[in-house]
Formats: sequence, structure tokens, C-alpha cells
Amino acid sequence: MSASPVRDAVVPVGTAGAVGTAVTVESAVKHKGGVPVLRDVSFTAAPGEITALLGPNGAGKTTVLRAIVGLELLTSGRVGVGGVPLADHRFPGRVLGAVLDVDAYAPARTVAAQLRLVATASGLKQDSVRRALRLVGLAEHADVRIGALSLGMRQRLGLAAALIYEPDVLVLDEPHNGLDAGAIRWLREVLQRYAASGRTVLLSTHLLSEVAALAHRVVILVDGEIVVDEPAGPWTADADVLEERYLGLVGEW
Repeated sequence: MSASPVRDAVVPVGTAGAVGTAVTVESAVKHKGGVPVLRDVSFTAAPGEITALLGPNGAGKTTVLRAIVGLELLTSGRVGVGGVPLADHRFPGRVLGAVLDVDAYAPARTVAAQLRLVATASGLKQDSVRRALRLVGLAEHADVRIGALSLGMRQRLGLAAALIYEPDVLVLDEPHNGLDAGAIRWLREVLQRYAASGRTVLLSTHLLSEVAALAHRVVILVDGEIVVDEPAGPWTADADVLEERYLGLVGEW
């Protein structure tokens, strides 16, 4: 099973929502079973920028992203999307689109049925489903059950759900997993156009070459603490430089 995003559908950015919506994390602390997972984490993902959240496995990246979208309660501190918790927005899906866990979808549900649920929850017309399917190259697989999709195809489905309303903010946890080279390039172009439109992109990834190509700001977590929060320029002169600096901070296996 294979598909490629349509080249003339690379840019999903229109005028659906207001831009200029920042994501803020303020003094975030999280304990799980008495073990600290986040230790006083604060940073801002600004409009018009792609912020890369980096760190080794277990650093706390996914916990931060889940807290932003309202799936994780902090022990203390706060997170905001446009200055308020995401749940305080009337239609959260219109403000923020997220891809956090592409294995969470019901395997017996079809691709189109999953997107219809998203559209209904966001108050969208159902023709938005067809546009989203075409955008990510899944139009020919609308009636395929999710359980039959490869990881890369499930990743595209997650991106379709995140992009369906052209939200002000994108929050993506390892969005490159399972994508082939063509889809990675397509995603890069989408994210660059999103940021250029004044929207906010926050993503975690282990693909340092994409960080070097994309990021405006780099935030690095190690053991639940921020060790770097800086403009990308000094960090991403090229992928090799980024790799050396990153591994110097987080260590090597």
C-alpha cells in the first residue's frame, strides 16, 4: 500500500483562523509515582516560528506536549494556547491540531470515518474530509480500515486530522516516523508554509536533519529540565554541527 501527497496540495494554509497564537509553558512540574518527570519547564513557541523540542527518550518531551493539548495534568505550573488552556476555547480543534499517538485510533474504523469524527467535533462541513484526504495522499484509501494501514499511512491520517481546519497551532510528536523521503519533504514544506503564514509549530523529533532544515528555535530537555532554549541559528548551521552539539549535551550510547 503506497500513496504520495499531491504536489499541488502542498500548501494547506488559508484564512480559516486567526494567526498569532503562541504556546506557553510556565514552570511546568510533573511527578509520576513520586518520580519527577518535568522540573520547572518554561518556554514559548512563538507565532511565525517552528520550535523544535529535542531530547533523549524519557526526557519529558511527550509529557510536555500532552499537557499542552490537555491530555496530561501537571503537578504544578500551567500551559496556555493563546494565553488560556486549550479546553477553554470553544472549538479547540480549530485552534490547535495535534499528532501525538497514531496507534490510538480504533483499528476497525475507516480512514474517512475517523476524519468525519474530527470534522464534526470541530464544527466543519463534511467536504473538509475530502480535502484533508487529498492533502495527505489518502484519497484512494478512504474506505480502508485503520488497522490495515502501515505506520507511515497512520502518520498521514494523523496529519490529515491535525490539518483539517488549518488551525492556528500545530503540535506534533515525532511526525516523521514511518514517512518515506517524499512524504518527509512534503511535511517540511507544509510546516515551513505554516510558520511563514504567522502560525505556530511545535514539534518533537529525533530527525536532526529536519531540525537543521526547519527550526527557528531549539528547546532541549534532559531529565525533565531545559538545558537549551535558544534561536536555532547557533545550533543548526548544518545537521552535522547540530548532531555534535546535541550529543555533547545528552550523551551518546
